[in-house]
Amino acid sequence: MSQGNKYVTIAEQAVQKAKSKGAAMAEAYVLSSKELSIDVRDGQVETMKLAEDRGLGLRVITDGRVGFAFTTEFSDDGLDSVVQQALANGANTEPDKFYTLPQVTRQYTQLDIYDPTIRSATVEEKIKMAMEMENTAKSYDKRVKIIESSSYQDAELEVSIVNSQGLSAHYQGAYCGIYLSLVAGEGEDSQTGFALKYGLKFADLNPALIGKQAAERAVRMLGAKPVATQKAAVVLDPYIATNFLGLLAPALSGEAVQKGRSLFAGKMGQQVASDLITIVDDGRLPGGIASAPFDGEGVPTSETVLIEGGRLKGFLHNTYTAAKEGINSTGNGVRGSFKSTPEVGTTNFFIRPGRTSAEQIIKDVKKGLYVTEVMGMHTANPISGDFSLGAAGIWIENGELTKPVRGVAIAGNIMELLSAVDAVGNNLEFFGGKGAPTIRVSSMSLSGS
Repeated sequence: MSQGNKYVTIAEQAVQKAKSKGAAMAEAYVLSSKELSIDVRDGQVETMKLAEDRGLGLRVITDGRVGFAFTTEFSDDGLDSVVQQALANGANTEPDKFYTLPQVTRQYTQLDIYDPTIRSATVEEKIKMAMEMENTAKSYDKRVKIIESSSYQDAELEVSIVNSQGLSAHYQGAYCGIYLSLVAGEGEDSQTGFALKYGLKFADLNPALIGKQAAERAVRMLGAKPVATQKAAVVLDPYIATNFLGLLAPALSGEAVQKGRSLFAGKMGQQVASDLITIVDDGRLPGGIASAPFDGEGVPTSETVLIEGGRLKGFLHNTYTAAKEGINSTGNGVRGSFKSTPEVGTTNFFIRPGRTSAEQIIKDVKKGLYVTEVMGMHTANPISGDFSLGAAGIWIENGELTKPVRGVAIAGNIMELLSAVDAVGNNLEFFGGKGAPTIRVSSMSLSGS
């Protein structure tokens, strides 16, 4: 049974108290969440954690000054206290005329984001999933030596938001997922492999498939060696393409552009990538793990095309960054919890799939590297777009995957990489809230032996 109305009422009380104490505008955001995680090792439950959290974040705006405070105490005294704290915090901030709260006139989209099976499935069924992944991986190949992590996770959340502009909204959501990482070994050589699946539907989790994928990925890398330094085509598997996409996420926020920290600043309307590349953020995507009817400010989520056919079309905004530009928020005021204010962030962020199969993309390569792993992505510079990464994968010769490769480096700039894309697969795959299909880059420098 949803607590929604109860939480909306508490949020309304907080807003009324803030108004009565002198706030020109007020917003209360209530989040209640429950997370379960199960880790299995050698057929035994190693850890099981159930965490619950609930609280209220209050924003007040008076004369362009913003005050914020949060509480986990929903009593009358607790609400009085958080109002007092938010007002006191606001008195010490610099005024900024662009701070405002949204007025929402549009209807929220009805989304299928709560699967009751996630809650009704027993803990035993969830443990069984983690064990099945482990067993499938071990029986796939005797060279699978160590299961590092075989995990099941799920979370439920309820979000309620009320502001003094007449906004009052609530939703309930849930997601679940499984993750496996392991090590395969032969002689002195050992290689890692992993696979995961996160989504909104319990019935979509397939532990046998995840077990097989992780084992396959580790085993196929046994015996990997460097190749000679050369220029060659590079095919990025969906996980690696998603990693590169993650590097672009901060640069496509209106906040980064306004602060001069985006490599896309001043490039609106320009060609910034191959015409095969379209990048989208869609907070209403059916089945998307980050889908919700509204963002952390109560603004309806939307589909925002950021790069279309390689051309820069727009940026992501919350109410504040949109006000600075004189435009509407894109519904990307994202909140990590009730303890923070809405920052600009992505929802379901992805490269739109093309029409070519991944198999065909590889088949058309005379000589190149199919990249399945990169090391050091955190060292890439999100402002300049420069990167230098260790890479591993499978060598492609005359359209065939031939031998495993490790110990090579790929370096370049994300803008150059995007511009050199000459094929985009039809196999869009999501890893949490970000996703990409297989992508081929016509030529890159590989530093090897």
